[in-house]
Amino acid sequence: MTKYIFVTGGVTSSLGKGIISASLAKLLQARDYRVTIQKFDPYINIDPGTLNPYEHGECFVTEDGAETDLDLGHYERFLNVPTSQSNNVTTGRIYQNVINKEREGAYLGKTVQVVPHITDEIKRNIRILGESGEYDIVITELGGTVGDIESLPFIEAVRQFRWEVGYSNSLVIHLTLIPFLAAAKELKTKPTQHSVKMLLEYGIQPDVLVCRTEHHITQDIRRKIAQFCNVNINAVIESIDASTIYDVPLLMLKEQLDKTVLTKLKLPLKHEPNLESWKDFLGRLKNPTAEVNIGLIGKYVELQDAYKSIIESFIHAGARNECKVEIHSIHSESITEENVAEKLAGLDGVLVAPGFGSRGIEGKISAIKYVREKHIPFFGICLGMQCAVIEFGRNVLGLEDAHSTEMNEDTHNAVISMMEEQKRIKNKGGTMRLGSYICDLKKGTKAAAIYGKTRITERHRHRYEFNNEYLTKYEEAGMLASGINPDNNLVEIVELKNHPFFVGGQFHPELKSTVANPHPLFVSFVAAALASKRKK
Repeated sequence: MTKYIFVTGGVTSSLGKGIISASLAKLLQARDYRVTIQKFDPYINIDPGTLNPYEHGECFVTEDGAETDLDLGHYERFLNVPTSQSNNVTTGRIYQNVINKEREGAYLGKTVQVVPHITDEIKRNIRILGESGEYDIVITELGGTVGDIESLPFIEAVRQFRWEVGYSNSLVIHLTLIPFLAAAKELKTKPTQHSVKMLLEYGIQPDVLVCRTEHHITQDIRRKIAQFCNVNINAVIESIDASTIYDVPLLMLKEQLDKTVLTKLKLPLKHEPNLESWKDFLGRLKNPTAEVNIGLIGKYVELQDAYKSIIESFIHAGARNECKVEIHSIHSESITEENVAEKLAGLDGVLVAPGFGSRGIEGKISAIKYVREKHIPFFGICLGMQCAVIEFGRNVLGLEDAHSTEMNEDTHNAVISMMEEQKRIKNKGGTMRLGSYICDLKKGTKAAAIYGKTRITERHRHRYEFNNEYLTKYEEAGMLASGINPDNNLVEIVELKNHPFFVGGQFHPELKSTVANPHPLFVSFVAAALASKRKK
């Protein structure tokens, strides 16, 4: 029977439930257990696809085209296993499913209520992964903080679920905060006590407490927490601040979180976790032999989580190159033709980030023109690739008003335009070109050399495409379409001849980069930036 682990949070948000969940899963996976993680988000949006990145950080897209929470990116980067639509469920989706059933008459005229109908739908979504036969253990992370009004149905569903499957088949980990009061010069356990008390009021006794802290917790503090919160002292786990999130699995191993969990679930320990490749990655990450400066140009740069997967992909690629990647975030609205040289001074490479809408678009185009002419390595992702196409059209082909119809519907040179099937769509949510698509790479191109093969799959999230009416002109002028979707002939990758590194992808390669498999485009881009720096 599949075992179920639930991870809740208390005291405050942003304690790192996703990282703890991913770290525990990594340890269990390293003991040869088949593990997956799902995230329940308590907001009423159906998915984060329509949320502003300032609200919720990046939207992570899965292989099957689900727009999901950024925590699923952590799950994939740690486990090197793809997630799916079933791995992220929101309150909005739960209610939508229940209301659809009610409209169909599935409840036979009964009054539809939070209990049992909403909680039953939540439990059904918990079971989907467990009953697939693919996993020994399913970890479910509950978004929000215990005590939030919107989280209550999820907490109640967990209480019911544990009663149904049995307490040896399920387990609750509560992540909480042990704050350090500088004035008193001591750690305080009272917030944790109150948080657990609230969880107990909802009928849930946590089995393990993971305590986020800035200072090591003493044995006395562990004993105190154990007594007040009804847990074994060996189930009080310290989670101290780490220099990188990739340290956390090793910290949790030291705290024996995996052993505690397996013992409580009555599962064999099998063998000690095999983490040699993980330690090798950490060794490379922490002992770089070189450093490169990469400019990340986007319009959400004030919030790091808006480009979370890109930043993590640079960490993976940097470690592979034994090179520290210093990222310099530059707001595209701040770049002009006049100041672009000053803004990009000292950079060894420039990545133009994805995004939507016209804000900051001209700054991105100015930056691309500069790096193209100065032979600085360039990498464009989605809108970044489209901006490279627009810039080339304007400044090389002489199409002065070259643009995307996303920003200018009236342009006479729509080098980027909307697909015909997209023009008929009225709803915004979940209607873009989403998920994994095939791309064929042309032999002899930089893209084919980087991937080392001629057929790849990459994940997409966009509505607008390269306009193939202009393809011949572009290729004759030196911008190659080196990657093509074989099913609809859409351009997926563009690259420049006679440039150290100038590649744009219509897809999102950052979504597939993991610790075990850094994405080849990022690895090659960092290597090109390093080579460019050494030539200076």
